[in-house]
Amino acid sequence: MSARVFGSAIRRREDPRLLTGTGTYTDDIILPGMVHAAMLRSPHAHARIKSLDTSKAAKAPGVLAVYTAKDTESALKPMPCAWLIPNSELKIAEYPVMAKDTVRYVGDIVAVVVAESPYLAYDALELIDVAYEPVPAVVDPQKAAAKDAPQVHASAPGNQAFHWTVAGGDVNAAFSAPDAVVVKDRIVQQRLIPTAMEPRSAVAQWTAASQELTLWNTTQNPHIVRFIASIVTGVPEDKLRVVAPEVGGGFGSKIPQYPGEFIACFCAMRLNRPVKWTETRSENYMATTHGRDHVQEVEMVGTKDGKITGVRASVWAGMGAYLSTAAPGIPTILHGLMLCGPYLIPAVHEDVYGIYTNTTPVEAYRGAGRPEATYMLERLVDRFAAAIGKDPVEVRRINLIPKFDNGHPVATGLSYDSGDYHANLDKALAHVGYDQLRKEQAEARAKGRLMGIGVCTYVEICGLGPSQVAGAVGFQGGLWESAIVRFHPSGKVNVFIGSKPHGQGEETTFAQIVASEVGVDVNDVKVMHGDTDKTPMGWGTYGSRTTAVSGAALAIAVRKIKDKAKALAAHLLEASVEDMDYADGKFFVKGAPAKAKTIQDIALMANAAWNMPPGMEAGLEASSFYDPPNFVYPFGTHVAVVEVHPSTGAVALKRYACVDDCGPQINPMIVEGQVHGGVVQGIGQALWEEAVYADNGQLLTGSLMDYAIPRADVLPDIEVLNTVTPSPHHPLGVKGIGEAGTIASTCTVYNAVIDALRPLGVDALPMPMTPERVWRAVQTAKKGA
Repeated sequence: MSARVFGSAIRRREDPRLLTGTGTYTDDIILPGMVHAAMLRSPHAHARIKSLDTSKAAKAPGVLAVYTAKDTESALKPMPCAWLIPNSELKIAEYPVMAKDTVRYVGDIVAVVVAESPYLAYDALELIDVAYEPVPAVVDPQKAAAKDAPQVHASAPGNQAFHWTVAGGDVNAAFSAPDAVVVKDRIVQQRLIPTAMEPRSAVAQWTAASQELTLWNTTQNPHIVRFIASIVTGVPEDKLRVVAPEVGGGFGSKIPQYPGEFIACFCAMRLNRPVKWTETRSENYMATTHGRDHVQEVEMVGTKDGKITGVRASVWAGMGAYLSTAAPGIPTILHGLMLCGPYLIPAVHEDVYGIYTNTTPVEAYRGAGRPEATYMLERLVDRFAAAIGKDPVEVRRINLIPKFDNGHPVATGLSYDSGDYHANLDKALAHVGYDQLRKEQAEARAKGRLMGIGVCTYVEICGLGPSQVAGAVGFQGGLWESAIVRFHPSGKVNVFIGSKPHGQGEETTFAQIVASEVGVDVNDVKVMHGDTDKTPMGWGTYGSRTTAVSGAALAIAVRKIKDKAKALAAHLLEASVEDMDYADGKFFVKGAPAKAKTIQDIALMANAAWNMPPGMEAGLEASSFYDPPNFVYPFGTHVAVVEVHPSTGAVALKRYACVDDCGPQINPMIVEGQVHGGVVQGIGQALWEEAVYADNGQLLTGSLMDYAIPRADVLPDIEVLNTVTPSPHHPLGVKGIGEAGTIASTCTVYNAVIDALRPLGVDALPMPMTPERVWRAVQTAKKGA
């Protein structure tokens, strides 16, 4: 493999069209005869629909049709849940595409208007008369599990969607050991809103003559959309085409399928006209899935010399009003299985309760379960260190798993692929000058300044992964990926992948893989994705799996081409295959590199087929289906330095450094960009972001006026370093990187703020740690001093 391409920080090929505004997004699609849909959404979190009158709206100017649940219930099946966690007492409440008798969150769809323009459609919405009878609502997942809580669904007593347990080792023995040191915490992982730059959008076109449906959609997984659309609409998969154009940010919110897309399909099929629906930002905040929303009661036990011996927890995970596509798997498989983190923890036990609430459904949000697990563990490590009087870094050193190259089992049942956690931690501490920082902190404290240092060591599970495992944990599909590589006679290359990059840069990195393997110019490789009629089947882009799984499929397909090219070159050079060698895109007889056939020579001959070996097929094309034998487990260490201003409560983030290990890097610049984005989103949770509901279920942070997201002017330069530990089972050794920053950064910053406030006696704060919350904590501490 040529290091000149693989490992080079070449510019992203996607960027020119995106930066110049020439990319095509779903809302840019314009079709002849296209009309527009607008959704009427419930203003109540929980109410019975007493009456619904659409007659005035139906007569409004430009309106073609108004539909309600009475129209759709016989045509569209309920929204399916695609992750059915086994052994969890799972109760899936029916999720209708439109509410018929009862609305269960602010944003539940009640009706749709189709008109000649979006403005006419929204005007007509105001003419629909709905009489609601509000009933009590519940928004807090722990309170929703109480006996006297309002019931969201009659089919889920106690609002419990599921109860899942993970256990390993003897937790009771660990907590009952003599001289055990136990620390506890109650952690609220506040609800977050993904806030992708592009709201969701759909354009549906029905061709009555052929009974074919085409759906343009803002999605991270077009093939899954096609599969679920077939289930919901009844249109056979072979008559369904899904196209995902550019996607302006997903962060997990464009993994699931939503009623709006299928209502647009229904309208197009009824009217035989193309129908476009694009949500507003307000709709996006109230109806596109949210993230996190955990209440965690956690404990850690260890010895006085710093050895962690056990962790146990109870988690109430808010699911919202309905179970979204993959929702049950996030607080269970992607969270509970990571409770050991990078540490030698011999015993764990966690109960996870998935709870229905009268809120927007909860789904994956960047990191999806892993940030919640890492935060829980890293907060407890810092508490444990404080309890035994040790530096938090020392406690981490004591407990980190020693270096391993090919598998390490942990108490939750997983086997990590490879890791060198000690070396990674050492590099991070050396880079920031940790000992010197502690000296500076002591000097700052002596002057009355509140300086804090936060450290987080993490490992994550990603590259979602083995289909056999997916089936065993209830995922209703496979998790393999496929790729097709096709050489044209001129030596130019088309790559077709089933996954759907949407900002991760695979149009560039996948071209680098091909160029590195067979020596073509990286600019001669075109990577195509996002159209189910043109690309092979794939299971989507999420869980940091595109490079880890789809990239592996691509590498294997290219190597098949390389093997065929070598055999054809041997034939053309009248040599045996065993005598052939390869370097930099040229095939030659060993010891005679001057007489060689380039990959372009081979592509031309393979397509012309004038002189082929007996039995060899014409063409230079290969496909591969890759089902990974295990997940991949990136890891890293992050360090933050903050200063808290006691008079205002403001937190100044002075420095942020991270050392992540995702194996060999195909393109370091793209890796750095992914880390930057992830870190910033994690910091957002620690300091600014929170979706707030009133007790009656009204979303109080329903716009960017009320929901704060990070800005560049409040962030330091993010120092990005790396170590390299290849995955032993991956063809390229690579691991995922898209979520690593988010998984580590929230707790890193939180630990730093608490470290700054610890001299005042403050050892906990709710997130986000806004200036007001910090100021109040400081004032309370001063009064109690």
